[in-house]
Parts: sequence; structure tokens; C-alpha cells
Amino acid sequence: MYKRVLENHLHFLSKSFPILSVTGPRQSGKTTLCRMAFDGYDYVNLEDEESRSIVQQDIKGYLRSHPNGLIIDEAHYLPELFSALQVVSDEDDSRKFILSGSSNWLMLQNISQSLAGRVALTRLLPLSIEEIGSADAISTDDLIYKGFYPAIWGKGRPVMAVYDSYFSTYIQRDVRQIINIKDMDLFRKFVRLCATRIGNEFVASSLANEVGVSAKTIQGWTSVLEASYIVFMLQPYHSNLNKRLTKTPKLYFYDTGLACYLLGVRDARDVANSPLRGALFENMVVADRLKACYNAGLDSNLYFYRDKSQHEVDLLMDEGASVKAYEIKSATAFHPGFFNNLDYLRKLLGGNLSLTQVVYDGQQEWDKPDNGFLNFRHL
Repeated sequence: MYKRVLENHLHFLSKSFPILSVTGPRQSGKTTLCRMAFDGYDYVNLEDEESRSIVQQDIKGYLRSHPNGLIIDEAHYLPELFSALQVVSDEDDSRKFILSGSSNWLMLQNISQSLAGRVALTRLLPLSIEEIGSADAISTDDLIYKGFYPAIWGKGRPVMAVYDSYFSTYIQRDVRQIINIKDMDLFRKFVRLCATRIGNEFVASSLANEVGVSAKTIQGWTSVLEASYIVFMLQPYHSNLNKRLTKTPKLYFYDTGLACYLLGVRDARDVANSPLRGALFENMVVADRLKACYNAGLDSNLYFYRDKSQHEVDLLMDEGASVKAYEIKSATAFHPGFFNNLDYLRKLLGGNLSLTQVVYDGQQEWDKPDNGFLNFRHL
């Protein structure tokens, strides 16, 4: 059982909000977290048809019958629940409810219609490097290959079996809830092609040509992947810079293990020999920074920098008054040339750039704000 960083933030929010929402990918540990964090609360899973039928008979009455708190799993399966929650919560805001779900789009759609101002929104992604704890003893290729789902680390299930089941379930359930896709084989091809583009700028027309559908269809399918926590887009950084900057986001997967499965990578040795190892390493680091944001209850403040002259810095953290910049390298040996683009960015941003560091796979470290370097496990 892994201690989740988000638990502390959930306890903090529960003091001020009658309703908490925890969304995230399937099998990321949402139910386990909610039941551990609020172990005195009752529990119901609305994905179960029988349970859903019982609740549906008298939703308000059911909600009122749990004065000690209620965890409602996969709440989006019962859309009328949300308006009933509004009524019951307004009657007595000392009643506590925890909503969880794997469909971000469906959850937020229902919440925005009925529960605005009454609910605190949080997101739980798969395990972070910090949460695994023993990551220093695990090879980098193993981390990339296995990914970060609790079923693999906590229950020791076979990696390929977990992701094969995950992807099949995702296609059969989540996708069909959000959109009516006529040709699922083409959609599967699209998802696998997305994995080949990790860390690259996302160009819908390019994917459309390869899949054999329109760019508009690709954009719609990408929205489905984002809503169900398969991929996310890292936006380009824009500031008052007199440069021609790219406006195209970069594509990443929330989990490198799923990406490896889609790429046909079968073990850690395949990762080591893959031409995409550098991209997968970068994906792992960027996704881990996103987990840190969400675990603290924050929206993403992550960007990348690229201009038309192909100067690029992999990761920027915009902290309002200042920016931190990181160059991500999968190399195990440090090279001073890793600082080239960071130096270029410092000339542009000047005093607004508070930190520049290289994050890599080596053991030597120099933790300082101006061109430091450190192992990715210690970021």
C-alpha cells in the first residue's frame, strides 16, 4: 500500500467544502485513496448496476441516510445525482460527500451544471517517483517500462497483462461513454501513433494523413484521450519576448508504461534499445512534475520553450514572479553542452529566470540555481 501525497490536501479541503471530487485515470488508486483518507465514510460504486438502481429509486433520501459521510465512486454513471447533491448539501453543509470518477469530461460537465462553488476539484494520477519511494534502487529503464500504476507496484501484477486489460477496458467503456466512434480499429491505430509522437509538437493534419481520417476527427479523438487521462498537452511558453515562438503544444502520455505497451515494448531491455528512449525518459520527468502540481492541489504551471530558430528548453515552471527552466537529458554522463539552450533562455528572460538546471540520468549532482544538474529522481 502506497501513501499518496494528495491525501493531506484532501483532508485540508474537507474542512472547507461539503463535497470533494477526485478524478483521474482508471486504476490510478482513487478508490483506495478515498477509502483510506475517509475511512469512516460509507461507500457506493455507481458503476455497479445494482447499486445504481438502489440509489436511483430515491437519490435525495439515499444521500440523507449517510450522516457520517459518503464516498460515491464513478459518480458520472448517474447524472441526476449531481442536482440531488446540490439540494441535500444546501440543506445541511455539514454532510460530507466524496465523488470519484475516471471520466474527467463527464464529471466536470455535471459538476459545472449543478455544484459550482460547492465542490473542491482534485486529480489523482498514477504513482509519482516520490510515492514509490524505492525508486533509487530501480533501474531507469524499469521505471519507464513498468510505468506507475499501483496494480503493478503494489500488487505485483504482470506488466503486459495490466496494460492489455487497461487498454481494452478503456476502449470498451470510457471511449464509448464520451463519443460514438464508428471504426474502433482506426481509433486504436490513432492511439498507437500518438505514442510514437511523445515529446513532439502535436500536428493533427500529420496524424490525419497516417490514420486516414480528417484533421477534425483527429482533434475530436485527441480530446477524448485528454478527457480520459491518456494524454496531455504541454503548452508552449509565451511571454513578452520579441521572438517568433511556436504556438503548437507537445504531446505526452500520463503514463510511460501504457506508452511502452502501445509501442510494442516488451521489457526494460527493449526500452534501453528503443530509438524513443530519450522521448520516453522526457515524458516520465514531465509527467512526474505534473503529478507534483496536482498532488499539491494546483493547476499545471508547466510549459516548454521553442522558437522558430529551433532553440528549445524542455520544461518551464511559471511561478508568476519568476520562471524555473529545466533541460531534460536521458544521458548518464553529464556534458557542459547540455546548458546551451538554458544559457540562451537566460539571455532572453534575464532576472525573471530564477533557476536553470539539467535533469538527467547520471549520478553526479550540483544543486545550484544557475546551471545546476541533478538526477531525475531528486527533482
